[in-house]
Amino acid sequence: MNKHPHLHDHEVILDVKNLRVAYGKVEALHDVSLTIRRGEIVTVIGPNGAGKTTLLASLMGLLPARGEIVYMGHLQGRERKVETLVRQGMTLVPEKRELFAEMSVEDNLQLGAFDRYRSGHRDQMETMDEVFELFPRLEDRRIQLAGTLSGGERQMLAMGRALMARPKLLMLDEPSLGLAPLIIKEIFRIITELKQTGVAILLVEQNARAALQIADYGYVLETGEVSLSGPSAELAADPRVIEAYLGLGKAA
Repeated sequence: MNKHPHLHDHEVILDVKNLRVAYGKVEALHDVSLTIRRGEIVTVIGPNGAGKTTLLASLMGLLPARGEIVYMGHLQGRERKVETLVRQGMTLVPEKRELFAEMSVEDNLQLGAFDRYRSGHRDQMETMDEVFELFPRLEDRRIQLAGTLSGGERQMLAMGRALMARPKLLMLDEPSLGLAPLIIKEIFRIITELKQTGVAILLVEQNARAALQIADYGYVLETGEVSLSGPSAELAADPRVIEAYLGLGKAA
C-alpha cells in the first residue's frame, strides 16, 4: 500500500458538481454535488427510488450524465467508458453481487485482478493475501464454488473481488441488503478497516443507522436531490434524519 500516506491525506479523489441524469424527459438526479477524499467513507442515504443507484451508475459511466465530474484531479469528458474508469481505479460493487457461481472463491478473486494483470502488474497473490486478511471466512472457503456461499459470504466475495483491482475509489451499492444483523455488523466493520488502506469509499445504503455510524460524511438523497449533507455525527443528530431514517426513541 502507499508508503507515504501523509503526503496524500485529504487528497480529493472525486469531486462532483451539479450532476444531472435524465431518463427521457424525467430528471432522476438534479444538481447533485459531492466530494470524497482519500481514506474517507462518504455515505449516501435516502428512501428507495431516490436515485441512489442511478448516482452510482452515472459515476461509473453506465449512464450518461451532465455536470462536472473531477476524478483524481482530472475533469471527465462526456464519453466516460466503464473500462477506462476501472483501469483508473474506480470500482463498483453492485447490489446484485454478480459473481461467477460455477467458479471457486479463489478464481472469482483472480478475475478481479485480471485488468491489473493485463496491464503488467504481477501482485495478485500479495493482494489476495490482503483480501484474505480482511475476510478470513473467504480464505476458509477458497476452493468452494461461489454459488454455494451464504448471502453474507457472497457480499464479502463481491467486495474482495473489487479490492483485487486495488481501487482508489470503491463504490458499494446497498452492501447490507438482505443480510442478517450480525453479518451486517461484520461487513461494516470490514468497510471501516478498509479506510486504513487509503481507499476512498462511497457507500450507498438504506440502513442509515449503520451507514452513519461508520461514515465520515453523509448526504441525504431524496427525489433526486441532496436535501441534507454534513459530517455523519451531525446528520445522525439532526431531528429530520432521526425522524425519517433512524426511527424515534431507538438507542443507536
